[in-house]
Amino acid sequence: MTTPQQISISDYHYELPDARIALRPLGKRDESKLLIYKNGEITEDTFSSIVNHLPENLLLIFNNSKVINARLRFEKSTGSKIEIFCLEPTGDINEYSTVMNQRGLSKWKCFIGGVAKWKEDFLTKELTDGENKIVLKAKIIGTLTDAYEVEFSWEPTTLSFAEILDLAGDVPLPPYIKRLAENEDVSRYQTIYAESEGSVAAPTAGLHFTQNIFSAFENKNIKKANVTLHVGAGTFKPVKAEVMKDHEMHTEWIDVDEATIMQIKNQREDVFAVGTTSLRTIETLYWLGVKSILNPDAEKIEIHQWDVYDENINQQHITVEASLTSLLKWMEKKKINRIFTQTQLLITPGYTFKIAKGLITNFHQPQSTLLLLVAAAIGDDWKKCYQYAMENEFRFLSYGDANLLFMAGS
Repeated sequence: MTTPQQISISDYHYELPDARIALRPLGKRDESKLLIYKNGEITEDTFSSIVNHLPENLLLIFNNSKVINARLRFEKSTGSKIEIFCLEPTGDINEYSTVMNQRGLSKWKCFIGGVAKWKEDFLTKELTDGENKIVLKAKIIGTLTDAYEVEFSWEPTTLSFAEILDLAGDVPLPPYIKRLAENEDVSRYQTIYAESEGSVAAPTAGLHFTQNIFSAFENKNIKKANVTLHVGAGTFKPVKAEVMKDHEMHTEWIDVDEATIMQIKNQREDVFAVGTTSLRTIETLYWLGVKSILNPDAEKIEIHQWDVYDENINQQHITVEASLTSLLKWMEKKKINRIFTQTQLLITPGYTFKIAKGLITNFHQPQSTLLLLVAAAIGDDWKKCYQYAMENEFRFLSYGDANLLFMAGS
């Protein structure tokens, strides 16, 4: 039997013509097509009718992370352009809201386009906010493995970094959407329930939801809970290694409060995840709980790429209730009411889901870790679903159509 480390990424390839990639959102969020996969059968509907296909008494988990204007464009006096893409803050952080509220100075890990043209100590960008003049400066202060550490400073220092990004930055559309961001993208590349600033890519499964859909949940006693995973640019990172043991999974920050963990622990019906990020977050919670059982005195707990495939961890046969109860006790001991940590959880075929019984997601790129996650959820039938979508004019990737995937036994 092939282990997750031995998986060949070439087995998860399909042909995706450029014409099938959605470059713009539809007129209305919930007009997208919806592919439903259940018990090996495929049907389709429009997303506005998703409530008709969801079981009663369900708990739906949403990622409420908010996309920031992470793409900053600087133009030198010579006319040459340099683009800085903010990935994540550097240094010790306890929560993203503190970082986004920094005044006058903030340090970030960044990609830099055109870095060879950056000869000066500082790049400068001048802006206006009404009658007020704003000066933003950027300085490279370190070289990282695959990026740079950039220090941003600005005047007036009364403005927060979040406000600076709103004024100076552009919507960070995915690299396969080869156009500049437009006014429409400001609202449409954002879920209607986004709250916690920090993502540099949208949790795209959530883009389809509207208030009308949320209102329809009440009739079937479908409950909602929010978690936060700040989506990094690594979500688009291609798997270049032939086998997964040679691929380094990207790391992302999660933030989940005590009440949500308690709600998941006490849920007696199915839990479905809205998006791969929500799914990775709730599965991470289970494994954090397992680690808290194995090492209750740990100063911090986080999940690394191959942790969950380690026999010392995954053969413990710990229930969800026992795991999350332990996690809550660990949090109580640490005198914290929310878990803020990093996850590098890689979900591939061979993974056993602990909390999620279903997944709402978009169609993902060939040979991506997101496609591996889908294959973990429904097995080789991912090929059947993607073939159906290709033959029936579904739109792919971030602004594309959606899947509702029932895992075995749900």
